[in-house]
Amino acid sequence: MELFGRDAETATLHRLIARAADGAGSGLVLWGEPGIGKTALLDHAVEAAAGCTVLRCRGTRMEAGLAFAALHELLWPVIDRLDALPGPQAAALRGALGLSRDAANRFLIGAAVLSMVSELARERPVLVVVDDAQWIDEATAHCLGFLARRVGGDPVLVLLTGHSDPASGPWEGLPALEVGGLTDDDARALVATAVPGARQALIDDVTREAGGNPLALHELPTLDRAPDADTPLPLLGDLVPIGPRLRQAFRARVAALDPPVRALLLLAAAEDRGDRLVVQRAGAGHGVDPSTWDDAVRSGLLRTSGSRVEFRHPLIPAAIYDGAAFGERQAAHRALAASLPTDAVEERAWHLAAAADTADEDVAALLELAAEKSLRCGAGPTAVRTLRRAAELSPAPADGARRLAAAARAAWDAGQAETAGQLLDEAERLGDEAAVARAGGGLRGILEFTTGLPERAHHYLVRDMRVAPSSRCLVQLGSVAVRAAWSAGRTDLQQEALQRLLAADTGDDPSLTEQLPALRIWWACYDETGALTPIAPDGTGDLIGRLVTAAWELLPPAPLAQAWGIESLLHDVLRVQAAALRRRHELAALAVVLSQTAVLDLATGRWGAAETAGTDGLALAEEVGADHVATQCRGTLGNLAAGRGDEPAVDEHTTRALQVSVPQGVRALTGSAYWPRGRAALFAGRPQEALGHLVPLTEPGHDAAHPTFALLAAVDTAEAAMQVGHLDLAESRLAAVTAWAQRSGAPWARSAVHRLHALIRGGPAAESSYRAALDVAGAENHPFEYARTRLLYGEWLRRARRRADARHQLAAAAEVFARLGAEPLRRRSLREQDLTDGPAARRGPGPSAGLTAQELRVARLAADDLTNREIAAQLLISPRTVAHHLANVYPKLGIASRADLSRIDLLGDLRIRVDAHGG
Repeated sequence: MELFGRDAETATLHRLIARAADGAGSGLVLWGEPGIGKTALLDHAVEAAAGCTVLRCRGTRMEAGLAFAALHELLWPVIDRLDALPGPQAAALRGALGLSRDAANRFLIGAAVLSMVSELARERPVLVVVDDAQWIDEATAHCLGFLARRVGGDPVLVLLTGHSDPASGPWEGLPALEVGGLTDDDARALVATAVPGARQALIDDVTREAGGNPLALHELPTLDRAPDADTPLPLLGDLVPIGPRLRQAFRARVAALDPPVRALLLLAAAEDRGDRLVVQRAGAGHGVDPSTWDDAVRSGLLRTSGSRVEFRHPLIPAAIYDGAAFGERQAAHRALAASLPTDAVEERAWHLAAAADTADEDVAALLELAAEKSLRCGAGPTAVRTLRRAAELSPAPADGARRLAAAARAAWDAGQAETAGQLLDEAERLGDEAAVARAGGGLRGILEFTTGLPERAHHYLVRDMRVAPSSRCLVQLGSVAVRAAWSAGRTDLQQEALQRLLAADTGDDPSLTEQLPALRIWWACYDETGALTPIAPDGTGDLIGRLVTAAWELLPPAPLAQAWGIESLLHDVLRVQAAALRRRHELAALAVVLSQTAVLDLATGRWGAAETAGTDGLALAEEVGADHVATQCRGTLGNLAAGRGDEPAVDEHTTRALQVSVPQGVRALTGSAYWPRGRAALFAGRPQEALGHLVPLTEPGHDAAHPTFALLAAVDTAEAAMQVGHLDLAESRLAAVTAWAQRSGAPWARSAVHRLHALIRGGPAAESSYRAALDVAGAENHPFEYARTRLLYGEWLRRARRRADARHQLAAAAEVFARLGAEPLRRRSLREQDLTDGPAARRGPGPSAGLTAQELRVARLAADDLTNREIAAQLLISPRTVAHHLANVYPKLGIASRADLSRIDLLGDLRIRVDAHGG
């Protein structure tokens, strides 16, 4: 078929086909208004891709609500390749295609399609063609988006067409090409070719009316007039868009047909799946016989092939359906519903729903069954639409409220937090509060916990525990209630919720019976006054191992697990959780798990993984509207930036976190923002500023006051306090860590006790304390903190003039800091090593060659913009001594002021020497 005016588009397609043949796969979305020529471009691509394996499908309105319907059409020609897939992928794909009863695991299905297409591409290039992607069912759309983004290394080209810009939705991120209208010259050439012998007046009329739309240019000359006629085209006014013009023209053509043919066309338009047998059975009561089919085909609007029926263009069934009277559409849908087998629950439900003009409980119940099936298939948004329609058709308000609440829960699980909130509001206006809470599984409190006020979330969650639909739901709501109180820093509410939870009747569920003791152990940390309770933590690690399959709500928040020293155990559980949630496409819960994983990765020295999990969790949380989860991700990314010395990033992340956490009273999140600010200042050598951020964590009534974060930040607070001479504050933080170490046995806490003893008490016993800190079993599992201990120990050894021992500890610390990217402490370790070499150490020819070791250290700190007081705090000397050293440095370096230091390389010869030591 000849294409007019499409040189640029066809050149793009040919280039992509050639690149795919060379192994550089890609995807492209062609988009534009109906009839603009997108399908013609796909046909051209298929013709141009000679020698390729072509997989093709088309979206339809009726099948848009049927999970994996389009995928079934796409893969049916190569269904025999299923057996070559890995077992789990093959099983999941069989379930999606209706070939087995296996669960439809969305992640595995996407992986299976990618594996199948990649395997086909080993034989010859593959062209995947998807027309009318705007009507593709959601499950297939996500699967094809997964495919299109991952074929870069395979000879595969994925082409899709749609009506709107794919800047968002399942095709987000794919290259897109807008297909516009033809120029007047190309339009005239197309009409002249499509209608041989047409007079110039007709060609000009059609060109003017069609607005460059190729479908209009094809259709308008042949509607209601002869091609050689001189009368104007019988179209609507000039201001009417081309879509309505064409629809009106098609309706006029249909109106001229016999009633049985019109009935057949309406049935085919309403069926929308292209199943000729269903349409034929439905038409039996409308006078449709074989001759009717012949007349329909002769009309040029419909064509058949075996058991399939399709319209010449997707605009035609839309025009036929929209142009029919409501009573005619009702009759068509009822006939189609009656012609379907009883196990076609979803199709029957939607046909009957389309036919309903009043409330109908039977249809609503059928839609509810269809929604349950969609949920089992992982098609949450489809279930939401189905349940919402079921609510509309519910005669009893209570049933409507119950179905809206179930729709809200499905929307939440699918990552649609805003939609979930709107549906829940509708349900609560319509029905009883307790019934709605039961149907939604206590969703109000969960929504409030992720986006609102934690104390209010606690209220809703405790209230809804009484009407939880199952023991498992009851325990989950109770766990989130405890977590909400913890987030608010309210130990009194935490204990109240915990007592309710522990008193709950778990029925005969053995897994819950095992889980409750674990919940009691890690949540019963504080009494109502905030003091530590004497409950022993024996068995915490064993208990958490039993929660691998438990919902995220039953797991402790990551900072609390960090305090208990069970990071690795919880990390393993969360890794399993994340994989399962990805498979089920439960985006909201996945965002929570990723945010928790990032905290644990950071604590255990997996900083690259922490950045990935935190960034992914942040993007996902923002996408689903989980404000508090996004804020926790920002707190973790801020803490990571603090360790790396990226203070602009610390400021950005913590400022945005506080904008959410402070107004909503989420003290855990506020504390998680204050902590990295304090650490950033401490690592940069500004201990007084650090205390300004760290001390509020323990101040009653402060927005950042939170016992867990006060405990985790105790070591940083004590170190900053010692640098500015606040011995009492340092001693109080040592006491807090000591009490927690005795209670929990956490390796980090036991190691920190020894480290702080050495730092605070000093003297000859300091060395044994430093060694004890390094020797604590499990302390090395926190490499950043372990290296900080070695750094402090190395500094102590240097001051004791034990240079060889100091060099060993400092080099080891520098190596860890370099690996992690902890630049401020790496530089501090390098400076200490330089001092360890002593003033007689051989220097290179650099600008610092004439400086003593102490002068060099002072100069480097001054070059980093530290004040004399801050330098003195780091070097344990007086500010007057700092000024004395700087007065010697300036003439030696040939400079006049402190500002000139930043232009001098004071680290070059040091780096060479440290590398020689293995640092």
